[in-house]
This record gives sequence, C-alpha cells and structure tokens, in this order.
Amino acid sequence: MHLAHRPVQPGDIPAICCFAQGPDELFYMFPKASYPLTPVQLSEAIAQRSGSTVVEGDGLVLGFANFYKAEHGGICALGNVVVAPAARGQGVARYLVQCMVDLAREQFTAREVWVSCFNHNTAGLLLYPQLGFVPFGIEERQAHDGKRVALVQMKQHVQKHP
Repeated sequence: MHLAHRPVQPGDIPAICCFAQGPDELFYMFPKASYPLTPVQLSEAIAQRSGSTVVEGDGLVLGFANFYKAEHGGICALGNVVVAPAARGQGVARYLVQCMVDLAREQFTAREVWVSCFNHNTAGLLLYPQLGFVPFGIEERQAHDGKRVALVQMKQHVQKHP
C-alpha cells in the first residue's frame, strides 16, 4: 500500500472519530475526550494543537496525529496518535510517527520529540522504541474507569539534516 500524508481537512474528521474502537482506545489516543469521539471534540483539539496530519492510503484516511506542544527550537510533543482499525499492523503508525518527527524538525526546528504512551497500549510501547524513542519518565494517571495507569514518557533527539 502506498502511503502519503497531508494536513488534516474538515472532511477527514468524521472518519477519524470512528478509529477508536471503544473507551480504552479513545483514552490512549485522547485521554480528555468522552467516548464515542465526536467531531466537535476532535475539532476543538485540532484548533488548540499544531501540525494536525493525516496519513492516506488507497484514497482513505488511515491515521492521524498532531502536537499538543510545539516549541520552535525546543520540544514537540506528539498527541492524538491513532490508526484506522483496518489499517493496523501495516506500517501506518510507523510512517505517521516518522512524518511527525520530520515535521517537528522542518517546521518547528525542534530539538526533541516527546511521546507519552499508557501502559496498556502494547502496540505503542513496542513501536516507539523501534523508532528511536527512549523512555525518560513514568507518571501515574487515572483511566476513564477510575483505575490507576502508568503513562510512559519517551523522547527522541531530532537529528538535523546535513
């Protein structure tokens, strides 16, 4: 499958809202949102964030991410990372995260990209270190059901292009 990326457009929002398959997945993607994710919740998040990007394949929106923090010359923190259920395990998340690291370097001249991943999100915990992210902290958080969860914080130093 050929993948491409571009800035999110309003017409993408209804499809992205369907990606989280239940309250747990929505919590991994967007802890402050209520399940099911609505276009209003997602649109408000996009308006408050930077670099909202979609991945397309075969004419379909397959992935989405943005930065909840984007400091020029500093840190870009990746958030709202989600892949369409039918496209999981096909390299979409890997491509999406690499695109976001490139965007952090090129648009924000970031020194580091940070990502946080909840302890139950096995796919994320396995993917991010493969892409060069290194754990640097763990915070206790409360899940949507009130249970204690660990938020693993990781970072990658952004390499400048020669």
